[in-house]
Amino acid sequence: MKTVTIYTDGACSGNPGPGGWGALLCYNGVEKELSGGAAQTTNNRMELTGVISALQALKEPCVVELYSDSKYVIDALEKGWAVSWRKRGWIKSDKKPALNSDLWEILLALTEKHQLHYHWVKGHADNEYNNRCDALAVAQRDKYADGGGDNEEKL
Repeated sequence: MKTVTIYTDGACSGNPGPGGWGALLCYNGVEKELSGGAAQTTNNRMELTGVISALQALKEPCVVELYSDSKYVIDALEKGWAVSWRKRGWIKSDKKPALNSDLWEILLALTEKHQLHYHWVKGHADNEYNNRCDALAVAQRDKYADGGGDNEEKL
C-alpha cells in the first residue's frame, strides 16, 4: 500500500459560527491542498470535515500518517472513543450524547478502509504543514464570515 501523509486543521469564528477547514496530502514528493467551509458550523465539525475530505480524496486504500492539532479527533480515533460511542448508539461513557455522530459515522467508515497512524501536533507552533492547513482553514472561515463561500449549508 502507498503511504500518504495528511495534515488537517479546522477553524471557526464563534462556536458556532462561520468555519473553514484545510488539508494537505503529501505523497512521493507531491503535495495537494484541499479546503472548504460553512456559514454556520463548529470548530470540531470543521476538524472532522478536514480529515474526512482528505481521506475521501484518496483513490485507493493507503497507509495514512494523519497529523492534526485536534485532540478531539486524534484521541477519539486513537483511543477508540468514537468506536465505543457508535457501539453505544452514540452515547458517551458519561451517558451524554456524542456530538457530530453524522460525521463520525463517515470518518469511522474511512478509517476501516485505510490503515491510519495518528499524530497530534501542537497548533499554531512551528510545524509548517500544520500552519499551512491553518491558513487554508482561516481563509475559508473568513470567506464565509464575509458572506462568501461556495455553499451555504450548515455543517
